[in-house]
Order: sequence, then C-alpha cells, then structure tokens
Amino acid sequence: MRWLTNILKGRGRSMAALNTGTKAPDFELKTLDGKRFSLREALARGPVALAFFKVSCPICQFALPYLERLHQAYRQKGYTLVAVSQNDAKETAAFNKEFGVTFPVLLDDTRTYPVSNAYGLTNVPTLFWIAADGEIEISSVGWLKMDFEAINRKMAEAGKISIAPVFKPGESVPDFRAG
Repeated sequence: MRWLTNILKGRGRSMAALNTGTKAPDFELKTLDGKRFSLREALARGPVALAFFKVSCPICQFALPYLERLHQAYRQKGYTLVAVSQNDAKETAAFNKEFGVTFPVLLDDTRTYPVSNAYGLTNVPTLFWIAADGEIEISSVGWLKMDFEAINRKMAEAGKISIAPVFKPGESVPDFRAG
C-alpha cells in the first residue's frame, strides 16, 4: 500500500515534469484564436494555472472538463488559467467544442514542442500552479484528485472567495489515473 501512497503524493513515479520549488520557464505562445499569451505578463497579474494536454489522451478528456468547471466557478478572478495543446489548431478547436472548454488554450509547436519540453513533460495531462513570483507550487502528472483539489483551493485563495464545489454529489471521481 505504501507504493500507492507514494504515487498519490507524487513520489516514486517515473513520469518527469518540473518539480515544485522550480522557477517556471517563461514562454510566449499564440492562443487558439491567434492572440499572444506571455507567461511573464500573466504572472504580473497573479498566479497561473497551466495545463498541458493532447486531444487523443483519455485522461486529458477526463480532466479538462473539471478545469472548465473551475473556470466557470471562479472566472479567473485573481489568477489566469490556460491550457497548452500539443495538437494543431483544427484538432484543438474540435476538442474544445466536444469537451466544452472555454478558457484560453495555447498551441505548442507540434513539430518541436518547445514549451512542453521546457516544462519536462513526458506524459499528459500535466498541471502546474505557478505563483505570481514564478515558482511552481504544484506539479501534477496524470489525474491526481488531491492535486486538483489543491489547485481548486489556490484558485479560491487567489480570488479571495469561497472554495467552489467542483465534484457533483454522487459523481464517481477516482483519486488517481495515470497520464
């Protein structure tokens, strides 16, 4: 059982991503609608929730609608939520439509994945909570319900509002799903 505890706490896993306490690499990417996004500029306004995904990933298809629920609950008050797609614009737009994603989605270069590589991604989804000073406070690979709940708390704190219930009564939400 110790192995499961270690996995749930993010220890002992082979999936690499930048660790907590690491300075988040700065980047600029275009949004799906062609606007420029700068991490540095977003951090000047407050913390950033950053999610990396691929449209064919079943765990991404599971996780991003929950991020959308948070987006709807908090409307990015005091923080910024963005996702980075590892697919082209057409595939990403179809994913957003199918899974109801309305928050900003950025497009990583599908030939070289410079931002995904800068963040040490080997699996998706990968989520980061980046404090306004640029330090990564949460680094989560795959679906870890406790990390998602921690990001929910961070969003509420950033917006200075009560924590929104993101999971519906009776909804079966697993604690862990590998990315």
